[in-house]
Amino acid sequence: MSRATDSTFDLFGDTGAAGHGDAHPAAPAQPGSGAATPAAQSIEEATATATTAPATPRSRAQTVAPAQPLLGDGLAERLPALLRLGGSSWSYPGWQGLVWAKAYSERILAQRGLTAYSQHPLLRTVSIDRSFYRPLAASEYAVYAAQVPEDFRFVVKAPSLVCDAQVRGEEGRGREANPVFLNPDLALDTYVRPACEGLGSKLGVLLFQLSPLPMGRLIRMQQTLSELEQLASLPEEARPIIAYEVRDPDWLRPDVAPQFARILRNSGATYCLGLHAKMPRIAEQLPLLRALWPGPLVCRWNVNPVFGPYGYAEAEQKLAPFDRIQQPDDATLEALARTVAGICGKGQQAYVTISNEAEGCAPLSMLRLAQAIASQQAA
Repeated sequence: MSRATDSTFDLFGDTGAAGHGDAHPAAPAQPGSGAATPAAQSIEEATATATTAPATPRSRAQTVAPAQPLLGDGLAERLPALLRLGGSSWSYPGWQGLVWAKAYSERILAQRGLTAYSQHPLLRTVSIDRSFYRPLAASEYAVYAAQVPEDFRFVVKAPSLVCDAQVRGEEGRGREANPVFLNPDLALDTYVRPACEGLGSKLGVLLFQLSPLPMGRLIRMQQTLSELEQLASLPEEARPIIAYEVRDPDWLRPDVAPQFARILRNSGATYCLGLHAKMPRIAEQLPLLRALWPGPLVCRWNVNPVFGPYGYAEAEQKLAPFDRIQQPDDATLEALARTVAGICGKGQQAYVTISNEAEGCAPLSMLRLAQAIASQQAA
C-alpha cells in the first residue's frame, strides 16, 4: 500500500466533508425474543443494568449467556464499519449485567465466555493478552477462533520472550539482558506462525508490545532500532495488521522517531497508539501516526494517567471489580473519538481495545467512546 503523505489530513478528525464510511448492518433480533432492536443504550441504562442484576451463584453450566439488552444495540450500526472496539481480555466477573447475563467465575469466562462476548454488537474484537506471558500453540488459538463468528477479529500480543529486553524475576524486576530480544526467527516460530495457523482469517492484529527498556538501551537507541529493523522484516505470510507499541517516551524523541517511523513504514507495519500512563498523551503521539499515513489505527487505551507511570497495580486494586466508571478520562476519550472518526472516514481500519484500568469498566468506556464517535459521524 502506498503511504504517500496527505498533508491536508487531520488525524483528529477535522476532515470537512469527508465520508463517514459504511454503517454496520443492523444486528438480527435474538432467537425467540420477538422484539425489535431497542433504542441505543445510554451509559446510565447500562450501569443500572449492571448494578441491579441479581447476584446469582457462580454458574457451572457449559455455556455463558450474554446480558440483555446486548451491548451496543441501536448504537453499533451508527459507527464506521471499519471500526472494531473490544476489551483487553474478557474474563471479568464484574461485567455481570453488562456483558454476562449473571455471575460466572473468572475461570469459566476465560474458557467459555467468548461466544457470549462476541454476540454483543459493540464488541467486534478482543485482545488475547495471555500470549504475552507464554507462547501459545496453534491449537490453543484455534479454540478461541471456534468460539466467535466469522466477522470477529483478534488482537494478539507477542510473547515477552521476544518483546522484553530483560529477563525478569517473579517480582517483575529485570535480572539480566534477554539474549533473544527482538529475535525474528523466535518471533516467527513461537508467535507469528502459530497465531496465523490457529486463528486464520479471524486474526486481525499481531501486536508487539515492547516493554520498558533498561537505561543502557535508552542511551543507545540505535542498537535497538537496528534489531527492530530485522524483526520488522517479517515475511509476507504474516500479513494481518502488524503493530508495535512502546512503553518509553524515548521512542518519540526527535533523534529516534523518524528512524522508528521509517522502519515501520518500510516493513508495512504501524505504530500502536499506546494510551498508557508511561507514555505522553495522545496529541504527542499522533505525529508518529501522521508520518505513517495512510494506514490503519491500532490503539490500546490502558492505564489512566491519574495513577502515574507505575500505577497499574494500584489502578487494578482501586477500580475492581470493574463494574462502573470511576475515573472518567474525558480528554482522552474526546481526542480518541476524533482520531477514530477521521481515520475511518478516510477509509482506513481502526482497532481500539480498552482496559478496565482506563476508567474503571471497559464495556462502559466502550459505550462512552462509541457514543462520542457516533456524534462525530453525525456532525
